[in-house]
Amino acid sequence: MRKVGGLLLLLTVAAVGQTDISLREAVDQALRAHPLLSGAESRTAFAKGARTQASLSPNPRLILQTENPRPHGHPSFVFGRDADNFAYLQKTFETYGKRQRRVETADEVVRRAELEQQLLRRQIAGRVSVAYWQAAGAARTHQLLSENRDTFNRIVEYHEIRVREGAMAEADLIRVRLEAQRLAIGANQAMLDSERAKINLLREMGRTEFPALRLTDSIQGALNESPTLDPREAVEARTETKIARAALAVTQSALRLQHANAKPNVELLFGYKRTVGFNTVLGGFQVDLPFSNRNQGNIESATADIRISESALAATEALIRAEVQAVRTEFEIRRREILNFYQPLLDRAEETYRIAEAAYREGGSDLLRLLDAQRVRTEAQISYARALTDLRITLANVAITMGVEP
Repeated sequence: MRKVGGLLLLLTVAAVGQTDISLREAVDQALRAHPLLSGAESRTAFAKGARTQASLSPNPRLILQTENPRPHGHPSFVFGRDADNFAYLQKTFETYGKRQRRVETADEVVRRAELEQQLLRRQIAGRVSVAYWQAAGAARTHQLLSENRDTFNRIVEYHEIRVREGAMAEADLIRVRLEAQRLAIGANQAMLDSERAKINLLREMGRTEFPALRLTDSIQGALNESPTLDPREAVEARTETKIARAALAVTQSALRLQHANAKPNVELLFGYKRTVGFNTVLGGFQVDLPFSNRNQGNIESATADIRISESALAATEALIRAEVQAVRTEFEIRRREILNFYQPLLDRAEETYRIAEAAYREGGSDLLRLLDAQRVRTEAQISYARALTDLRITLANVAITMGVEP
């Protein structure tokens, strides 16, 4: 009992420095400072930089050129008289809307990067929500076992008094002390599980420090929630669908760009030429002749990319519909189990324990029956708490499946 008292003292001291946190606060903190989000922001900035580059036109080219110099010969070489000197500008004009097509493709890439950043935020929020309810369930289990331990300690005190008075055999006192030790060990293990679950919550929040937490949201009340599960709404709301559609839009824009790249650009040049002592004007026109290379390989690849993106979009929509059906079934089964099984079981266990305790105090029942009723009640309480925790986690998965933040 001295060890149990020491443990209670440590827990009391630790509780003083606890930080209250709700589910909403946990999610908000994660979305403000999670390390993964900075990487997603950098990827979006990278895509925006590529879009800026895609919008730029080709630079003009300055060409300085000298022809016909010779190191020897007769008559001797005079640079100002015998050399041909050129100074002209060359400018490439993109045709068939190539720059516009590049910008359109880059815009779609930026949109996809922004959606991927949004998806990461929702994934983090979902993981934090699940971890929060796991920690809340573990904390509730610890609370129940601690309450049972404290209640049973009063029974131990009652037996100690009875033994001192000579009204009870010492063997019964040994039995209740053993049961009290068993409950203390169970409460200690539940405390460790609760702390581990809270550390996991902080890890999912992206925290690098792990302060003591007190979770303010309870697993109670989950039975009162009735979520709406519409596959069509989920398909439209889920970021995965938007990303798949954005990926399809990227490939479609890329195909248009490759068709534009198949058309030759026009290069114009204009400048100055000095030959045999005369100053003249230079002009020219250049264009590629698309005889063999008409960009047909890139066009074929871009067409295949569209088919791949269409398949990925169809697979994403099918997967979301399946997830909605699965989470609907899970929610209905868990809720029905609590109402039809766990709740009646808990009520009967509580009533059985009250009857056994009253009968034992009146001398109408033996100790073993009381201990058995106490174990059944504890197991029923823990089972009910775990069922509520599972239902809360299922509701968090419902929010994730429907594409909304928990």
